[in-house]
Amino acid sequence: MAIEYREWRDGDDLALLEIWGDPDTAQARQFRGALAVSSNGRDGSPWRRCIVAEDVIDGVGIPVAAGVVYEASLHPERLWTYIEVARDHRRTGIGASLLTMLRREAEQAPSGVTKLRAKVEPGTAGAAFAEAFGLAPIQRSRLVVVEPGALRLPVFPARDDGGAASGENAGSDIVMDLATGSVELTDVVGRYYTSIHGWDSPGVLSVGQVQKLFLDELTGAHGAIVLRAEPESAFGAGVAPSRRGRIRAFAVSYAAPADPDTAPHTESHGTGGTGTETPTDVFVGHEPALAADDAAEAVRDMLALIAYQHPVMLELDDSMTALRAAVEPLLESGKARLAGPETLVVSD
Repeated sequence: MAIEYREWRDGDDLALLEIWGDPDTAQARQFRGALAVSSNGRDGSPWRRCIVAEDVIDGVGIPVAAGVVYEASLHPERLWTYIEVARDHRRTGIGASLLTMLRREAEQAPSGVTKLRAKVEPGTAGAAFAEAFGLAPIQRSRLVVVEPGALRLPVFPARDDGGAASGENAGSDIVMDLATGSVELTDVVGRYYTSIHGWDSPGVLSVGQVQKLFLDELTGAHGAIVLRAEPESAFGAGVAPSRRGRIRAFAVSYAAPADPDTAPHTESHGTGGTGTETPTDVFVGHEPALAADDAAEAVRDMLALIAYQHPVMLELDDSMTALRAAVEPLLESGKARLAGPETLVVSD
């Protein structure tokens, strides 16, 4: 077997698909799209280096493997990398050679960043390869479906001061629909996302970036509700509240994508579940300034509300401590279930 290496060329994607066949994992499905012609990043596209391995037979090179390393505007402290080798060419050193070449290319990244990161599924060939070459887990992510009625609905206090939350309207100024274009919602979503990614900083997120990543129509976002603190009065105790309370927790729902393998927001999930009703994909979070106990309570109440009658699907990272406090007991009791294998983010 004679293996030669060269830069990616147009048409390599089709040639490799014929050799590779269907992707082994969700990560392969997601990152195959990152394999593309190398770029210096001068035209607005991210800096990228992509290398192809060819098996040369009778002077003709047949692409059998490829690897890519590239910069990302989101989470800029590491470079994404992905390597795939045809099944019948694995364990021959091709993957190791590609990784060595990509590390050498990474030293030339304009940002000066050289640390690599990748996504793998535990127990797969990709996970074993990453471990063998010093890429260790820095985060675990699970896709979870919460069944309807898994949590008891919260009880909101009624007021007897004539305010909007009295009688049958109790909670109407605590649980509210909010437009996905709301500046208030955008602010808390952006700060929450940053707070749960201390392990891999997203950098400084502008209002526009948060909208584009989580709340724009193109993400599939089509509704949001917020859980507020009790309203405050601008005129002191004993006077009817005149100001809305601050947001404690939020939930953004996403329309099912036309392609079930397309993510509704930042990561590629696919759709999950084996029940008769397709779960709604949601992004649940909280005001990051809340104390731990308050955050856990707010997230639990929000989850109880949105999963009262219909199943919901959410991404659960180990860094989401408040959401884990609500969801992990449900997994243990069978009121929630995993909607696919775990994903590990691994890095140098």
